Amino acid sequence: MNKLVGNFLALASIIALVACQAKSPPVSNSLNTKQKPEAAVANLAKIAQRCWFKSGDKAFKPYRMANEVSSFAGQPRFLLVPRKNPGGLPLLVVQAEKKGSASSGTFTNINAFGPLIQGSNGQRILSDVNRWSRGETACT
Repeated sequence: MNKLVGNFLALASIIALVACQAKSPPVSNSLNTKQKPEAAVANLAKIAQRCWFKSGDKAFKPYRMANEVSSFAGQPRFLLVPRKNPGGLPLLVVQAEKKGSASSGTFTNINAFGPLIQGSNGQRILSDVNRWSRGETACT
C-alpha cells in the first residue's frame, strides 16, 4: 500500500511540475475599425515608427520594423523582428483584414499578436495599438 501511495505522490509531483513548466497560450488582441486594411496598417506603422523607434524608446531598441502593407493575401501587416536578425521570426505582428459582408456591412479587423505581447511591454503595445486604431496619434 505504501508503495502505491508513494508512486501516486511521485506521479502527482511530476504532473504539477509539468503544469508549472507549460507555457500559457499566446495573448492576442483584436479590434475593429472602418478604415480599409491597407490604410489602417499604414497608419499604425507610421505612428509606431515615430513613437517606438524614431523617439529612441529603449524598449524597442532591440527590434526593427518590417512593413508588409502591400499584401496579396488581403492581410497587410507590420512586424517587429530582432534588430540583429531581420530575417528572423517576428516577435510582434500587427495585421488587418477585411471582414463582414455586403449585407451585414464590412469592417477591418486589426489583430496584434506574438511573443512581445506576453513580455513586459505587452500591455503597453496593446494599449498603443488600440489607441492608434481609434485615431489617436499621441505616443505614451
